Amino acid sequence: MNKDYPIPDNELQRLAALKRYNILDTLPDDAFDDATRLVSYICGVPIAHISFIDENRQWFKSEIGVGVSEVPREISFCNYTILDTKIVEINDTHVNDTFKDDPNVTGGFNVRFYAGIPLTTPDGYNIGTLCAVDHVVKELNDNQRNALSIVAKHVMAQLELGTKNIQLQHQRKIAERAVLARDTFLANMSHEIRTPLNSIIGFTDLLAQTELNDVQRDYIESVQIAGENLLLIVNDVLDISKIESGNLVIESEPFNLKKTLKHVYNLLKVKVQKDVEFNLFLDAEMPDMVIGDQGRLNQILVNLIGNSLKFTNEGEVTVSVKKIDETEDDYSLKFSVKDTGIGIPKDKLKTIFERFTQGEESTTRTYGGTGLGLNIVKQLVELQKGEVDVKSTPNRGSEFWVQLTYKKVDVVEIKEKSVSKNNLGNLKILLCEDNVLNQKLAKSVINNFGFDLDIAQNGEEGIELLSQNKYDLVLMDLQMPVKDGYQTTEYIRKEMNSTIPIIAMTAHSLVGEQEKCYKVGMNAYVPKPFKQPVLLKAIKTVMNQDSEANHRRIVDMTFLDEMACGDTEFKKEMINLFVEKIPSQAKEMEEAFHNTDHDSVKKLAHNMKSSMDIFMLQDLSNCLSIIEEEATTGEFTAETLDKVNIFSCGIDEVIKILKEL
Repeated sequence: MNKDYPIPDNELQRLAALKRYNILDTLPDDAFDDATRLVSYICGVPIAHISFIDENRQWFKSEIGVGVSEVPREISFCNYTILDTKIVEINDTHVNDTFKDDPNVTGGFNVRFYAGIPLTTPDGYNIGTLCAVDHVVKELNDNQRNALSIVAKHVMAQLELGTKNIQLQHQRKIAERAVLARDTFLANMSHEIRTPLNSIIGFTDLLAQTELNDVQRDYIESVQIAGENLLLIVNDVLDISKIESGNLVIESEPFNLKKTLKHVYNLLKVKVQKDVEFNLFLDAEMPDMVIGDQGRLNQILVNLIGNSLKFTNEGEVTVSVKKIDETEDDYSLKFSVKDTGIGIPKDKLKTIFERFTQGEESTTRTYGGTGLGLNIVKQLVELQKGEVDVKSTPNRGSEFWVQLTYKKVDVVEIKEKSVSKNNLGNLKILLCEDNVLNQKLAKSVINNFGFDLDIAQNGEEGIELLSQNKYDLVLMDLQMPVKDGYQTTEYIRKEMNSTIPIIAMTAHSLVGEQEKCYKVGMNAYVPKPFKQPVLLKAIKTVMNQDSEANHRRIVDMTFLDEMACGDTEFKKEMINLFVEKIPSQAKEMEEAFHNTDHDSVKKLAHNMKSSMDIFMLQDLSNCLSIIEEEATTGEFTAETLDKVNIFSCGIDEVIKILKEL
């Protein structure tokens, strides 16, 4: 192809290198504008620019004194600069054979002096120029030439940084999708495992309540232990997922510390080997009642004590609890688990709390376990702002200790709570559930509670029964044929205008799923396999009109507080902006999704993500990442619809909480 300007020998590779930076036709950028101003100042010239040369034009990323965004390539001085490896300096264009008749010398920009240095990529391609131009004859000194060279390198470094950031964002999106895919997979697996496990544990519990001979009771107890162990493994995997996604909430409720410790001790006594002495020592000054998360303390202790009992064949395992500090509001307690077991090698002590790590490679084969227990212990302790550590000697034993702070309990508050008993009477309950084993299990459990139960095979049957009979409560499975739990609940609330309490019962345990349940009008949520006390508590909660369902999302203000630096007005303004703008943007995105407007969905999802990050709403930010990526591909899927729905539910919940602040 004939051109009236020189073409570099490596033109195709040079253009490919330029495109790699995605710099052409981008918005102004302070970093480049600062560089241009610096060149104008250092060289004392009225015209300075940073430009890039593609097939047909010279495009200005930043300029002073040019006044246009691009010029045709054929009238560009820089065509010659990109052929060189060093600065090109023309002191007087009027006496230069190449440029004296150029239209920008005889008129146009009236170029009399030109100095340009190529912008060279790390792999050696000249993709653009950094230039200083004047209307008078001029000569640069060595310092000015060196400065131009340094600024040119700075411009290239800025370009490289931008490219690396884009790559990092892309990798982050891939990682986020991988995490979400894993979480979804874990939730689905949990559903598949928990559904049969629900029946095994439930029927075993019911069987244990019947009259049995000694041999039968022994067998039943073995099945119960095996079921509980399997459930522990499933819960370990799910807890890791919840901790990573920021969805594991630490409860803060009064509980009896001494009873909890004795319960854990009695629970684990059955695991003690015959040559091992198992002791529990409680400090005389230790409080009876504290406020905190009883379930997570149970989990921490069961993990630590269970490990010690597993790895100790003879000698003793001693659990001791000591009060180490007390303030007006808090107790600091140290929980210690000491054993005379196999111990941990010195080189393994640093990694013992890491995931999938055990003291020796053979440990899993010899003693079993997922290698997740200690990692979960560490994360649960840190979530409660506590400390955990270990000291150990091989073949001599180990000591794990945990330090946690619990709030003090108001005695008046406990008395009030204990007085308010919940007398439910004889409730008539409707169960919507398609799994026959789960139906039988629920019937036995509900009858044991002293309530009556009718069963619907699916949502359609449930609606039919509701229209014919009077019920006090509905237990709703989410996954059913004909009409699922969501569709059935929506119909009950909107078409039947019924306010009957509805409890979701499902083997799924994703936070987004729970919010979806509350959004469509369910009142509580019980994960399978359910424990009888948990189900009874949920029934009491929804039947007591005074109590609110305990499904509130926690909005973490830590990042916003750091940004505000104590400025409450700034914090208030940020919350108000979120409340004003995000709901309407979420609605716009939903409408754009239903209109298959990929560009609008992509733009809205991208814009809202930074707001989610400010309020540390990681799960909603993850939803937006997937929505944005699906919109970028130009093809919406069932997953996109799911994420749009979950995002919409989540935002409603967040706005409600922020308005209350």
